[in-house]
Amino acid sequence: MIPTNYTAADFHHSPFVVFYETTQACDLVCRHCRANAQAQSSPYELRTAQARQLLERFAAFPKPPIVVLTGGDPLKRHDLFELVRHGRELELEMAMTPSATPLVTREALDRLADMGLHRLAVSLDGWDAASHDAFRGVDGSFQRTLEILRDAREAGLDLQINTTITRRNVERLDEMAALVADFGVRLWSVFFLVPVGRGTAEARILPAQYEQVFARLWAITREGKIAVKTTEAPHYRRFVLQHAGHPQALPGSGEIDPTRAPLGVNDGRGVMFVSHTGLIYPSGFLPLGCGKFPRDDVVRVYQEHPLFCQLRDADQLEGKCGRCEFRRVCGGSRSRAYALSGNPLSAEPDCTWQPVAKKLQTVS
Repeated sequence: MIPTNYTAADFHHSPFVVFYETTQACDLVCRHCRANAQAQSSPYELRTAQARQLLERFAAFPKPPIVVLTGGDPLKRHDLFELVRHGRELELEMAMTPSATPLVTREALDRLADMGLHRLAVSLDGWDAASHDAFRGVDGSFQRTLEILRDAREAGLDLQINTTITRRNVERLDEMAALVADFGVRLWSVFFLVPVGRGTAEARILPAQYEQVFARLWAITREGKIAVKTTEAPHYRRFVLQHAGHPQALPGSGEIDPTRAPLGVNDGRGVMFVSHTGLIYPSGFLPLGCGKFPRDDVVRVYQEHPLFCQLRDADQLEGKCGRCEFRRVCGGSRSRAYALSGNPLSAEPDCTWQPVAKKLQTVS
C-alpha cells in the first residue's frame, strides 16, 4: 500500500511521486506525446546499472516516493522487470504506464503482479475505436487497450486510466466516463493538455470549458462512480472547494482517501521527473533542466535547486496566481504557464477565476 503519512509539510524534503522516463522508444505516435517518442531507444539513455542506482537514490529520500516508470514505453527496455524487482527490494512503491502494444502480454502482466507492481496506468483518450486510434496514431490501439485492462484486472493489478482532454473529446466526457467505470479502476486521472512535445500541435480546450469539465468530474465523483484526479489542472481543487467538497474525497462519500497526495502537489512541489538520459526536471511537462543524474544527486536537486525551491513557495507566484486565496492548494499549472509565457511562475493561462482576497489571505 502507498504510505499514508505523507503531508504537505514533506513537500520541501521529499516528493510524493517521481516519474522516471525509462526510455523514449515507443511503437505508438500519439498526437499529444510530451516525449516526442521515437521507434528506437536513444544510445544515451541510462544503462541498467545507472537505472538501478537512480532507484537507490529515490529510496534515500526522507520519505521515499511512489516511482512511476514511464516513457516512451517502459516495456521497450530489456531490463524492465529487473528494475521493477530492484525497486521493490528497496521497498519503493512501483507503478508503470505502458503503451498499448503487443508487448503488454498476459505473461508480462502476471510477472509484474507477482513482483508487487503497485499500479498499472493505461491511457484511454477516445470513446470508441475511431476516436482513440486517431489520437494514438495506430489502428487497433483502442482494442489493445481494452484487452490490457481486462488482462491486468484478471492478473490482480491495481488499475488507473489516464485520459487527455482536448477539443477532440471534451464533448464526449460522459461517454468516456461510462467506459472507464466499466473497468472498476482505482483512479481516473484526467490530463489537461500542455503544449509541449507533439502536444504543441493539438488544440487545448478553452478556459471556460475547464469549468464545465470540472463540474462534470465533480458530479461523477459525487455519484460514486469513479475516483477522479486531474493532472496539470490543479484549479480543479479550487472548483471542488468552492462547491463545498474536498478534492480527495472518496467517490460517493465525504471521507478523505488517505492514499491520495495532499493538496498542493504541483510541478516541482511533491513531484520530480528524471528523463531517459538522466536530466532532472520539476515535471515531465516543465522541461527546465535542474541537473543531470548521475552527475547530480536527485535528492539534493529536489531539496536545494533554486527552481524547485521557488516552485514550492506559493508566495513566489506572479500575476493573479500570486494574489489568489487558493494558491497553496492550487497554484495553477506551472508547466502550462511556462509553455505559454516562458515564465514558470506566471499566472495559469487557462483559469477563469479572479482572486477576491488579498495575497495575505489563503485557504488551508
